[in-house]
Amino acid sequence: MKALNTIRLSGKEALPLIEGGKGISISTGESSGAWAAAGGVGTFSAVNADSYDENGNFIPVVYQGKTRRERHHELVKYSIQGGITQAKIAHERSNGQGGLHMNVLWEMAAVEEILEGILNEVAPLVDGVTCGAGMPYKVAEIASSYNIFYYPIVSSGRAFRALWKRAYHKYPEWLGGVVYEDPWLAGGHNGLSNSEDPQKPEDPYPRVAELRRVMNEFGLQHVPVIMAGGVWHLNEWEHWLDNPEIGPVAFQFGTRPLLTKESPISEAWKQRLLTLKPGDVYLNRFSPTGFYSSAVSNPFLDELKERKMHQIAYTTGPLGDHTESFPVGARGRPVYVTPHDKADALTWVGQGFTEALKTPDSTIIFVTPQKADEIRADQIDCMGCLSACLFSNWSQNETGTTGHKADPRSFCIQKTLQAIAHSEEINNQLMFAGHAAYRFAQDPFYANGYVPTVKELVERIVTGY
Repeated sequence: MKALNTIRLSGKEALPLIEGGKGISISTGESSGAWAAAGGVGTFSAVNADSYDENGNFIPVVYQGKTRRERHHELVKYSIQGGITQAKIAHERSNGQGGLHMNVLWEMAAVEEILEGILNEVAPLVDGVTCGAGMPYKVAEIASSYNIFYYPIVSSGRAFRALWKRAYHKYPEWLGGVVYEDPWLAGGHNGLSNSEDPQKPEDPYPRVAELRRVMNEFGLQHVPVIMAGGVWHLNEWEHWLDNPEIGPVAFQFGTRPLLTKESPISEAWKQRLLTLKPGDVYLNRFSPTGFYSSAVSNPFLDELKERKMHQIAYTTGPLGDHTESFPVGARGRPVYVTPHDKADALTWVGQGFTEALKTPDSTIIFVTPQKADEIRADQIDCMGCLSACLFSNWSQNETGTTGHKADPRSFCIQKTLQAIAHSEEINNQLMFAGHAAYRFAQDPFYANGYVPTVKELVERIVTGY
C-alpha cells in the first residue's frame, strides 16, 4: 500500500484518520483523546454527553421537570456540562498530539445553544466541529466566531452546494473539510434523499468525485474530503490516495473504534460485534427524526417491524371499501376498515395484540397492552431531545408541538440510547452500527476475541488493514 502521509486538518498535521463521532456517551473524551494521541483526529460527541462527580463517577441524568419544556431546559443544561466534561478529558488524554473535534447533530434540540454553551468554556481545547443530521447552515457562523474549523456532513455534492451558497461562502477560511457520509454504509442516521433507493446502494467513488467537482467550482481544491461509512481496510481505498479526481482525502472510522479498550460501550455490546454476520445491520426508517438509520437487527427492531406489519388503514365514516366498523380506544368509538383488514385485525387481537393505536397517517397499529402502556408513558415523559420528534410530537418551536398526532410506530430515542450506553442490556435497545460491522468476525486482527487499544488499532489501520 502507498505510504499514508499526514494531512493538514484544523490547522494541524495529523494522520488522515478521523474517529467518527457517535452520540449519547459512545464517543467520549477517553476514546477521542486516545485517537488524537495516536496521531489522528479524535472526535468526542456533544450529544447528551456524560458528566462525572469529583470522584469520577457517572452522574445519572434525572429529570425533575413536570412539563416537556421544563425537562427540555434540564436536558440542555446537562448537555452543555457533559460536552465541557468530555472536551477536557479528551484534551488531557491527547497529550497534545493529533487533533480534537466535537460532533453535534443539527436535528438535536437546542443545538446552537448547546454548541455555544460548550465552546464558551472550552473553545481553546477544540480544533473543529463536525455536524450532520440535517442541513447545518449556521454551524459555519458559530464555529468561525470561536476561530474553530467546521466540517459539515453531507451525502451528496448537491447538499454541499446548497450549504455553500446559502451560508458557507461567507466563512471559507474556516471550512476544515467536507465529510461525505455514505448513506448506504454508515451507521447511525443516514442521509438518504427521497430520490435514492435504500435497497440499491451506489458506489461512493463517483459520488465523492462529484462532491469534489462541486467543491472545486468554489475554489476549495485544498479542502479535504473525508470519506465516512464502510471504511475498514485502507488498502481497499488505495486508489483514492493521490487521485486528482478525489483530491486531498482523509478517512473516518466510526464502527471500528467501538471495539477498543477505551471504548465505553458494554462488554455485551463488544461481544455482539464480534459475532455479526453480513446483513445483521438493518437500514430502517423507525427513527423519530424521520431519517433512515442503520442498527443491528435485534428484538428491539423486530418489535418495531411487528408494529408496522400489524397496521391497517381506517376512515372515520363509511367510505369506498371501508365498510366495516371497528371499535377503537377505551370508549370503543368506531372507525371503518375494509373487510380484509378487519379479518387481519381480529386475528391480531386474538393473538394478544388487543390495543389499537392511531397514527398520523390514518392508520391503526395493534400492540399488546404492555407495549401500549410503554408507548404512552414514553410519549408523556418526553424531554425534548430533538428539534422535532415524530414519536412524541414535541417541537422546540413556540407551541412545543409539531402540530401532528404523535406516532406510535416510532420510539423514544433518548431513552433507548441512554439505556444501551449505560447498561449491559443490548437485545431490547437500539444498537447503532455501520454496515461493515460484520467484518469484526472475519478480520484476523480480532481473532479469539482480541480487543485492541486505540493506539494498536490506529497502528493497524496505517498498515492498510
